[in-house]
Amino acid sequence: MIQINLLGVPKPKKGKRGGGGGAGPAMPSGEGINPIILILLGVVIGGAIWGWMWWHVNSEAQRIAKETKVAQAEAAELATAKTAYEEKEHQLRAYQQRVKVIDDLRKAQSGPVDLLNEVSATVGGTDAVWLNKMVEDPNAVNLDGNALSAHAVANLITSLRSSGYFQAVELKEAIQDERVKDLQEFNFTITCEKKRGGQ
Repeated sequence: MIQINLLGVPKPKKGKRGGGGGAGPAMPSGEGINPIILILLGVVIGGAIWGWMWWHVNSEAQRIAKETKVAQAEAAELATAKTAYEEKEHQLRAYQQRVKVIDDLRKAQSGPVDLLNEVSATVGGTDAVWLNKMVEDPNAVNLDGNALSAHAVANLITSLRSSGYFQAVELKEAIQDERVKDLQEFNFTITCEKKRGGQ
């Protein structure tokens, strides 16, 4: 007998599942998350991590570049300051050297003059004494002269010792001049040792 389905609903087939009416459309079984979703999620997370790392590295690079630029500017300023300092030090040393040379020349010029003036004043201040010759070397001054008495020679030696120019004054010779008949006259030689580091 032929049956016609007027409702348009397919007649369920008899199968092994049978039992009470027709089965609905197949539902996916609960076997886990779709792998495509996991892949997409991994790509998103990986991209986020990579982006954060790139931003961090780029920020660090910019910070280092900025600090390097500041350090280079400071180094350039220090180099300029050091050069200026060294130039000032060189000028100061050159000035001090010139002053020392001038002082040395002044001492070299005034030393003999002061010494001559001192000896002249000492001899001039001692009665009955006069000089015939004065010879100076780096360490001593040798005086040759005449005196009308041995006492006058002793007074001259005392005056030379108290002058402050000499550390030792020694009488080398004092001989009475026999050629002078009318009065007593002595020819003397005195060595005056200069002070160390003095005139």
